Amino acid sequence: MNDVARDLEITGMTCAACAGRVERGLRGLAGVHSAAVNLATERAHVVADSAVSVAALVGAVTKAGYDARPADESAAARGDARDALTLRLRRERINLAIAILLTVPLLAGMALAAAGFDLMLPGLAQAALATPVLFWCGRGFFVHAWGAIRRGYGTMDVLVVLGATSAWLLSMVALATQARPQLYFEAAAAVVSFVLLGKHLEAITKARAAEAIRGLIALRPETACRLRDGVEAVVPVGWLSAGDQVVVRPGERVPVDGVIVSGDAALDESLLTGESLAVSRHPGDRVIAGSVDTDGHLVIAAVTVGAETMLGQIARLVDAAQSSKAPIERQVDRICAVFVPAVVVIALVTLAGQLIHGTAFAAALIDAVSVLVIACPCALGLATPAAIVVGTGIAARHGVLIKDAEALERAAGRFDTIAFDKTGTLTEGRPEVIEIIAAAGVATTQCLDRAASLQSGSKHPLADAVRRRRGDQVDPPTAVTGFHDHAGLGITGTIDGATYALGNRRLMIQSGLDAAALDTLAIPLTSQGLTVSFLAGLAPPQLLGAIGFGDHVRPGAAAAIRTLSDQGLAAVMLTGDNAAAAAKMAATLAITDIRAGLLPGDKDAALRSLRDQGRRVIMVGDGVNDAPALAAADLGVALASGTDVAMGAADIGLMRPELSLISDALDIARRTQAKIRQGLFWAFIYNLVGIPLAALGYLNPVFAGAAMALSSVSVMLNALSLRGWRRRS
Repeated sequence: MNDVARDLEITGMTCAACAGRVERGLRGLAGVHSAAVNLATERAHVVADSAVSVAALVGAVTKAGYDARPADESAAARGDARDALTLRLRRERINLAIAILLTVPLLAGMALAAAGFDLMLPGLAQAALATPVLFWCGRGFFVHAWGAIRRGYGTMDVLVVLGATSAWLLSMVALATQARPQLYFEAAAAVVSFVLLGKHLEAITKARAAEAIRGLIALRPETACRLRDGVEAVVPVGWLSAGDQVVVRPGERVPVDGVIVSGDAALDESLLTGESLAVSRHPGDRVIAGSVDTDGHLVIAAVTVGAETMLGQIARLVDAAQSSKAPIERQVDRICAVFVPAVVVIALVTLAGQLIHGTAFAAALIDAVSVLVIACPCALGLATPAAIVVGTGIAARHGVLIKDAEALERAAGRFDTIAFDKTGTLTEGRPEVIEIIAAAGVATTQCLDRAASLQSGSKHPLADAVRRRRGDQVDPPTAVTGFHDHAGLGITGTIDGATYALGNRRLMIQSGLDAAALDTLAIPLTSQGLTVSFLAGLAPPQLLGAIGFGDHVRPGAAAAIRTLSDQGLAAVMLTGDNAAAAAKMAATLAITDIRAGLLPGDKDAALRSLRDQGRRVIMVGDGVNDAPALAAADLGVALASGTDVAMGAADIGLMRPELSLISDALDIARRTQAKIRQGLFWAFIYNLVGIPLAALGYLNPVFAGAAMALSSVSVMLNALSLRGWRRRS
C-alpha cells in the first residue's frame, strides 16, 4: 500500500502541550506512520497509508479536542484563509480592548494603594469589573480547559483557568464573609487580560513568521492569457496543460514553467531566486513561473503547470521544512508533555508549604495561583518552530531551499571539508568540442560523424557538445543499433554493421586498445587541460581518434571557494575526468586535493573515506551520479539547475547556480540555530526564575500574568529578528 502525505490546518491549539496532544492523537490512528504538528504555523503534516482518509485524520484531531480541516493552497482557499485570519484578529482585538478597559481601573487602584493612596474601588464594583473579564472575555480559556480536563491532560488553558478562577473565588468568598475583605479581583482580571494580550501579539507575529511561504504561493498568477488557434482567452491557471501557449505582457507574471516561443524580455526573478537584476530571455530560453515580465511581449509554450512548476515545488519544499521537527524540538516536546502536571504539583506543594509555615490561607492560595499563572509552556513550544519557520522562509527568499528542520540543524554544525563535483558544479556544465585528433588514415569528419551518430539519443552534456560541433548538416546522423551505456565509462553501438566505442581511457583498455597508443593521441589534448573521449572500432579493436572537450569555470566559483576556505573549509574536487584536465581546472580554483578518474560509485567511496578520517564533509553536486555522495555526506548541497535525483538526495538546494549561496546557506542555518537556542534559553529562564519566586511569595499573580505573556511574545520577536538577515560582506 502506498504512503500518502497530507497536511491539515489545526485550530484551537494554545501551547506546546496542545500540539503534543494532536500529534499523539494522529499517531494513534491505525495506518498513520508519522505526524508532526507545528504550533507556529498551526499545521499538521501526516504520512499515512493511502487507505487512511482525510475524514479519519480530522476525526482523530477532533477526538483530541481540536478542530481540523485539509490544508488547501488554492487561490480561493488562500483568500478565505486571509479573510478568516483578518476576522479572527478583529474579534480578538475587540475582546482584548474590552478586557483591558475593565481591568485598568482595578490595576490603577492597586497601583495607587501601593503608593499610599487608598482609592480602591468598592468590593462590589471590583467584582462587577472582574467577572465579565474572566467569564466573558476569557471564555475561550474555559472552553479549551474543560475539553482538556475531560480528556485527562493539561494545557496552558488549564493553568490560566485554575489560577484566575482561584483568585476570583477567593475574592468572592471574602467579599461575602468578611467586613474588611482582602480582595484579588485585579489579579483574576489582569491574568486574563495579559494572557489575551500575549496571545493576540503571538497571533500577529505568527502571521508575520509565515509570510515567506505565503509570499511564494502568492507569486502564482490566478489567471493566464492562453493562445489557441490564434485566439487569446483569459482562463484560470488551473485550466492550462503542458503544451499550451500563453501570452505574457509587460508587468505580468509568468504563469507556467516553459520555453519562449517568440519575443524578448527582461524577467525579474528576484522574489523567486533572490537575484536582484532582471535577466534577459529570448526565444528558446526557459522561463519559470512567478517571474515578472518587465518590458517585452512574450509567447511561452508551457512545459509544467500548477503544482509541478518550480515555484510549486519550492513552495511545497519550504512548507514541508517549516512543518518538520528538529531533533532538539522533540526533546522540548517530551518536557512539555509532563510540564503542566508538574506545575500543578508545584502549586499544591506551594499551598501546603505556606500553610504549614503559618501563612494565611488567602495569601498561600495567591502564591499558588502565581505559580500556576507564570508557568506556561507556550514559549517553550514556540521557540523552535518559530525560528525554523522564519529561517527557512528567509533562506528560500535568498535562493536557498532547506529540506527540513533536521537538515537545518545539520547545516548549523561545524564542517572542515567541502567536496565539489567538477562538471556542472564547478563548471557551467556546457562543454564544447575544442579539438579533434584523428588517428592515421582516418578523417576528422569521419570521427565527428561516428561520435554524433553514437550519441544521437543521449542527453549527456558531451553529446550536446558533439551535436553542436557537427551542426545542422544535410545528412542526419546514421542510425545506431545495439546501443549500450557503460556507466562512468562511455557508450558502445553498431553503425552500418560495425561496432564502435566512444568513452574514456578505461573503456578503451577494457575493449582491447593499446594504452600507449591512447596516451600518444591524448597528450596534446590533456596538456591543454581538456576532457578526452576516444573513438574506436571494436571488431577488431582500432583507435580512430580523440575528442577534446573544454568547459568554462562557473562565474564566482573561485571567489566562493576562497570565502569557504576563509571559513575553515578545505576544498576537494571529485571528478570522473582525467587527472590532467582536473588538475588544470583545480589550479584556477586554488584546489589542491583532487580525486580524478572516479566512477559514480567511487565518489560515494571517496566521501566515506574522508569521513573515516574524522572529517566533517559537505558534498556539492548536480548530477544523478552525485546522488550517492550527496546522501553519504554530513551535509549534501545540490544545484537546482541539476537533476531531480540530486535535489532529492541533498539536504539543501541552491535555486541559482551560484556557489556563493553555500556560504549563505550555512550562515542562515547557524543564525537560525542560534535563535532557537536563545528562544529556549529565555523560555526556560522565565520558568526557572519565575516559578521559585512565585512559590516563595515574591511574585503576585498580576506580574506573573504579565511575565507569562511576555515570554511568548519575546520568543516570537526573537525569531522574527531573523527577517533582517543580510549576506555578510
